[in-house]
Amino acid sequence: MKSVVALLQFCTSLPLGKPVDFEYFARRSYLYPLAGYVIGGIAAGVAYWITSPTVGAAVALAAVLVLSGCNHFDGLLDFGDGLMAHGSREKRVAAMTDRTTGAGAVAAGIVVTLLAFAGLQSTANLPAAILTAEVCAKVAMSYLTTLGVPFREGIHSYLHGFAKPWFLIPATLLALPLFLLPLSRASVALALVVTAVIVVLTLTLSRRIFGGVNGDVVGATNEITRAGIILLLALL
Repeated sequence: MKSVVALLQFCTSLPLGKPVDFEYFARRSYLYPLAGYVIGGIAAGVAYWITSPTVGAAVALAAVLVLSGCNHFDGLLDFGDGLMAHGSREKRVAAMTDRTTGAGAVAAGIVVTLLAFAGLQSTANLPAAILTAEVCAKVAMSYLTTLGVPFREGIHSYLHGFAKPWFLIPATLLALPLFLLPLSRASVALALVVTAVIVVLTLTLSRRIFGGVNGDVVGATNEITRAGIILLLALL
């Protein structure tokens, strides 16, 4: 249970009492999807009682951002700055890791949020969609933590140091309860496949542009995966 509490203290803004040693989670980063069930479950529960798809989508997205403390959204903004920076790899890394917020950050935040909002209000089952998207986003974080070679010291390099290749298996297995949701099995299966594709694309892009992965890349992948899965479910 200490590993789960440490996970939730890291991934959520929920009041969970005295801080637990972060290493409990670091040694079991395959537990990431559990945070997806908590965050997505709460957001789904709130959205369930809202009859307006537009309002429900807005509230659901606001809930996942607030519950996550906007930590991963902050990574998306930094990632956007790094992508939009011109020049050498060093300049791109500097743009991503400094404390200023540039046009790339604003563009990344707006585009990803708009796509998620538009897709979510178009889904046939909004609560199931936000829950599925949030769990898939956390599966992506687990995959990237395991596979993403860090280019600098930080939280990601610390987590990556404990990660083992077999972590991919339990992280995937923890997503299987999604098949119990009122969505077609094909939709859930495709969502997991798309999650893996987004991870591969992010890894490839980050290695080419930044020389590896850091916490900002992992956080951005969470936000991008959530939006991508929501769009997928809306189109299906």
